[in-house]
Amino acid sequence: MKRRALLLCMVILVQVFVTGCWSRRELNDLAITVGLGIDKIGDHYQVSAQVVLPSQIAGSKGGSPQSPVNLYKATGSTVYEAVRKITTLSPRKIYIAHLRILVLGEDLAKEGISQVLDLLSRDTEVRTDFFIVVSKNSKASDALKILTSLEKIPAMRLYSSLETSEKQWAPTSTVTLGTLTTELVTKGKNPVLTGVVIDGNVDVGETQTNVETVDSPTELKYSGLALFKEDKLIGWLNQEESKVYNYLTNKVKSTVFYIKCPEGDKVSLDVFEAHSKIKGSMKTGKPEIRIEQHIESDLGEVQCRNLDLTDPKTITELEQIANQKVVDLFETTIKKIQQEYKSDIFGFGEVIHRSNPQEWKKLRDNWDQTFINLPVSVKTDIKIRLLGKVTNSFLEEMK
Repeated sequence: MKRRALLLCMVILVQVFVTGCWSRRELNDLAITVGLGIDKIGDHYQVSAQVVLPSQIAGSKGGSPQSPVNLYKATGSTVYEAVRKITTLSPRKIYIAHLRILVLGEDLAKEGISQVLDLLSRDTEVRTDFFIVVSKNSKASDALKILTSLEKIPAMRLYSSLETSEKQWAPTSTVTLGTLTTELVTKGKNPVLTGVVIDGNVDVGETQTNVETVDSPTELKYSGLALFKEDKLIGWLNQEESKVYNYLTNKVKSTVFYIKCPEGDKVSLDVFEAHSKIKGSMKTGKPEIRIEQHIESDLGEVQCRNLDLTDPKTITELEQIANQKVVDLFETTIKKIQQEYKSDIFGFGEVIHRSNPQEWKKLRDNWDQTFINLPVSVKTDIKIRLLGKVTNSFLEEMK
């Protein structure tokens, strides 16, 4: 009897504390947002939400073809206000828990991005694994208008393309909200974000005809890295400079670069492994940086006619040419960023902090000025491992 009474009490307690699906959300009440764009319009923020249309994604038959997504826009004094105002246009509440890409307008990025990130970092429903990019030479809303092929949902196309590009090509960088906010508050490291460009006419890109031809008239493509000082966009890195950044931050997983043969033409090297070590030290009270870059590569393409690849000396000569090219590129890029942009995107300040924490306390408040004239030495070790299925090119036989 006592056991039954005890069991009954436990059941009652469980029912009290288990609340069931009190916070449930019906899919029919939500507008699943996978892409979000934020622009600065005067003193106000314009928020653009790319919302998925489930009926179009499911491939339902019948009726006239529609876009797989809708774009809703609203303007407010704050980002949160603009998001809520979208309900005056959308029949459903904007739901950003499944966000894949956040596009920041270039004008907004120049004024500062920290304030607009607060909502996304504070909202308990938002995951932080989405990527953040800057719309180069255009508004964020325009970038989210463009319909894309292969991937029906443009935001998913942007997400997948950036992820693939970083792994296979290297001048781009995937940055999540957590990484960006960490770099914004860290002394001695400034952030970068990948730039997205609209290649073509925006008006054509937002119509269904953009995905009905083999060669789409308007495309979204990634181009270079946006360089920040604190939270403000101050410039853009080109393709080669962006690669240097990714080499130094150990983000290069695979890429291709070419070198010139001793007698002209080119050899392409397929990089399959890259590792950078950055060491900091103090010399006579002043900081110094030493970079050691190791690269493993295979021969990907040979255009040279007078190149005997069966001779080990030839491979050694190609490695020396590659080493010199990379050293020159690293030194030129680092010097440009020191002198022109004066922004420590490489995290040299963090390196000094880790190696000499006591000295860093003296340097941190004036690090921007110290960074400008910081001595940086570069040493590379590039190895060519495999030649491919053939040794000497058939071009040699064509002579």
